[in-house]
Amino acid sequence: MLNKQLIKQRFTKNLKTYREYAVVQNKMAETLTDMIDILPASVLELGCGCGILTEKLISKFDIKTYTAIDIVEECESYIKEISSNIEFIPADIETYPFKNKYDLIISNATFQWIENLPSFIKKLKHLLTPSGKLLFSAFGKENLKEIKKITGIGLDYNIVDLLKDCKSKEEILSLEFNTPKDVLKHLKFTGVNSIENKHWTKANLKNFEETYKKISPDKIILTYNPIYISITSKQAG
Repeated sequence: MLNKQLIKQRFTKNLKTYREYAVVQNKMAETLTDMIDILPASVLELGCGCGILTEKLISKFDIKTYTAIDIVEECESYIKEISSNIEFIPADIETYPFKNKYDLIISNATFQWIENLPSFIKKLKHLLTPSGKLLFSAFGKENLKEIKKITGIGLDYNIVDLLKDCKSKEEILSLEFNTPKDVLKHLKFTGVNSIENKHWTKANLKNFEETYKKISPDKIILTYNPIYISITSKQAG
């Protein structure tokens, strides 16, 4: 079971550094925006964070009603800076009792934190207008494979298996770092290390660095495996 309180604490702590270090998530937001083939009058964004995707949508579309929700309350100030007309809801997206209908429900790099994805997707289908669309990005099985190989810690990225009939796009993105320590810094400042409350000793860190150099001897590479899912109101059953 995911420790959502820990997830919330980590993202809250690193909210100020997220935009600078979340280069992959920013690219994913651009891809999601380019995939929108409707003119949404009403939008629900799930897991809005500091507004990377929000900003792109607001600048590209004439949206009449925009609702953004995130488990981190401090995200509200970032969202309101983008537009004071956005309704921000501080809550867990998986348990919040949504009631309105939306032309577009969208989410970037958030659904890997959902504990029961099939049930959540079913819930969201009831929130779509007749011509509405659910569009989201998450991660595939190759995501952060280096970290999981070294530490044994990682999420079970089974979204592709659960929603294979709806998969729209998948890609592999590789980030290059100078040292393994820089990898840890990157993970910390994007909140991605929110899986486990691990205490790093000097011995742990030394082993991490040495093992990383063995599995990635030429360059220090960190692999991301974004996937993009598009579901219409008819498909979402």
